[in-house]
Amino acid sequence: MTNGLEMGGAYTATLSRIMEQDGDKGRLGIEVLMWISRSERPLRAEELCHALAIETDSTELDVQNVPAIGTLLSCCLGLVTVDEEGSRVRLIHLTLQEYLSGHPNLFDSAHSKIAEVCLTYLNFQSIKDLPPTFLDSRSQAPFLEYASCYWGDYARKELAERPKSQALQLLDRYDHHVSALLLLVNQRVQHPYRVQWPKPSGSGFTGLHAMAFFGVEDVYMALLRSRDWEVNEKDIVGLTPLLWAVINNNKGVCKLLLELDDVDPNITDSRGRTPLFIASAGGHEGIVRLLLERKEVNPDSSSSEGQTPLLRAACNGHEGIAKLLLERKEVNSDSSHNDGQTPLSWAAWSGHEGIVKLLLERKEVDPDSFSHHGDTPLYRAASKGHEGIVKLLLERKEVNPNSSGHSGFTPLWAAARYGYEGVVELLLKHKDINPDPSDQFGQTPLSQAAENGHKGIVKLFLERKEVNPDSCDERSRTPLSIAVESGCEGIVKLLLEHKEVNPNSSDKHSRTPLLRAAKNGHESIVKLLLKRKEVNPDSSNNGGQTPLSIAAENGREGVVKLLLERKDVNPGSSDNAGLTPLSRATLSGHTAIMELLLEHNDINPDSSDNGGQAPLLRAAWDEHEDVVTLPLKRKSTPTHPVTTSKRRC
Repeated sequence: MTNGLEMGGAYTATLSRIMEQDGDKGRLGIEVLMWISRSERPLRAEELCHALAIETDSTELDVQNVPAIGTLLSCCLGLVTVDEEGSRVRLIHLTLQEYLSGHPNLFDSAHSKIAEVCLTYLNFQSIKDLPPTFLDSRSQAPFLEYASCYWGDYARKELAERPKSQALQLLDRYDHHVSALLLLVNQRVQHPYRVQWPKPSGSGFTGLHAMAFFGVEDVYMALLRSRDWEVNEKDIVGLTPLLWAVINNNKGVCKLLLELDDVDPNITDSRGRTPLFIASAGGHEGIVRLLLERKEVNPDSSSSEGQTPLLRAACNGHEGIAKLLLERKEVNSDSSHNDGQTPLSWAAWSGHEGIVKLLLERKEVDPDSFSHHGDTPLYRAASKGHEGIVKLLLERKEVNPNSSGHSGFTPLWAAARYGYEGVVELLLKHKDINPDPSDQFGQTPLSQAAENGHKGIVKLFLERKEVNPDSCDERSRTPLSIAVESGCEGIVKLLLEHKEVNPNSSDKHSRTPLLRAAKNGHESIVKLLLKRKEVNPDSSNNGGQTPLSIAAENGREGVVKLLLERKDVNPGSSDNAGLTPLSRATLSGHTAIMELLLEHNDINPDSSDNGGQAPLLRAAWDEHEDVVTLPLKRKSTPTHPVTTSKRRC
């Protein structure tokens, strides 16, 4: 695959031609490439045009300086194009981005220059005069949104003295500046949970909050010295500067704030989450260490949902943070969430084996605790297929491999349902395992595996003597009937090979496996069942419908053909409503099946149902003209004349 370095010769030559252009064309072309290659998100055409019109020593934007997008494209000699659908400006190929990224000296101090342009713009008096709640800025100030949202990202990477002073000027009364709310509304923050985002009203997001958000340490130090700040003040989102610094993993700013005596490291957000909680959830180990150095930090505080820093670290797999927290005596390693889930159950659920090992080494941790939903760590690990964790838990004497919640779902049931064959094998090897438990609906692990098509697991269960392969659930369905309904042919074969399986069993509605296969059109399964002597191909359900009637009604042409080949199938049998397979096919409008049935000499096309209506009369009423003319195509003339009557209104 071609990359930017391989295209280097061509790109180098084109860049030389760009710089050799007359007048401002060379400068504009290079600046366009700098902005696009260093942009934080794809730039809109109007954003780029306005950015290039800003002079960093000016106090207002001269709209006469705004170049046309066509001019900018021509200056770049084909290296830049505009996406017509979204009006986004982009480089012609990814290899050009690779080339420009691999030659950082092409654009001297690019990030600082872009930050300076953004800050110059935001300090224009016309921008400062905009209302703080002015959000629809594209028409009046096209560059405002981009400058507001990303100047801090550029400043964090590189910032000269002049843009630094511009930043301090902007931040002095930042909570009254339009860019504050634009930043909050347009940015998607890396927060471990949802933040209640502000409506376009009010203020409160100060310069101190903004610099904690962006993490520009030099500016933050200068800002702290500029005047007395309320360092614990919450903004319109309900967050302090420290919380913002933690959320965005700005360790340097966190350190600056925590060195202040009056900073309270335990102030929570609107949902009771402390800085330590958020750092633990986000995996910010360096910040966790900083926070734990403060004596007043409570390492075991819980949020409004009852979650602790340890629980979130365990859930999200941050093993280093979990170790740090477990070293603190105040931390309860077996604390539970409002729903009863412990750090162990969360780690087991999420598959974090290292953390599970850490927690199992603690004496106070109950390895078999129940949540309010009735599941244990073993159940949660089994239901997600985490074999290593299942193995660790099964090695503990206190762990009951057959534990079940309110619904009777055991770890084996869950592993069988979700198809985790390795976990099923581990559980079946346990000496105390019950391989055939039933849940509140009477379904066993075998029936769950059969329903969900897990052939390997079904095979494992059928090898166990304790497992009843023909058990019935509360609806009298067996694993065979469940597998038939799901169309799992391989599993049906396995079950039919077992001598204890009754291939002709029926449920509460007298539906046999054959009836189910016929209804769903599983031809291959119908063939398998018809090979068994015990199977009655003409059995009927509680409504008197046979497999042929069911197949005809549901348009299963292949199944109808198979059943019509059988001598022991009565093609003219009627159900409790007096409807024959022909009547059922007619009512459903299945012409092809009507043709098949009418070709059979034992079928009377004029047999009437309990309401005295014949199939063809029903077809006429329902305007199935193709069905009404079918008798004319029969090789033999029907012996019964077609009856007619007026349709009732």
